[in-house]
Amino acid sequence: MATLRERPYVQFNFLVDLGTGNTEGPDAGFQEISGIGMEVSVAEYRNGNSRENSVMKVTGLNKSTDVTLKRGVIGSLNLYSWLNDIRNGDQNALRTVVIHLQNEDHTQIVQSWKLLRSRIIKHTSGPLNAKGTDVALEELVLAYERLEME
Repeated sequence: MATLRERPYVQFNFLVDLGTGNTEGPDAGFQEISGIGMEVSVAEYRNGNSRENSVMKVTGLNKSTDVTLKRGVIGSLNLYSWLNDIRNGDQNALRTVVIHLQNEDHTQIVQSWKLLRSRIIKHTSGPLNAKGTDVALEELVLAYERLEME
């Protein structure tokens, strides 16, 4: 699915599927997504009788970073309902969240990130300020177990 080209894609044309199959409408509309990533740890090991004075690097476990999504408050309780299922111990509440980057004219998905077995670990609303003119925002932090890219 990833589409290679010489000029980089812009960052502001993206779709979010929160595991419901829907990327349309206000529930799927986010202003910002940050922190998509993964790392593989390594363990250092050396035999006492090794002829080299250096350690060997052994591939360890995969770790995914937490992802933060921000959107304007739209009066929807869908994120709260998902978080409520998670905090009440519903083991079926884990979802596959997919983030799609689109080309400039929105005709093609050029890269996708799949966050497997995702769950909300933090939800923040605000700040609210009676003297401000900014849009009221809510922030969602997702933890997931594996990142796949297409």
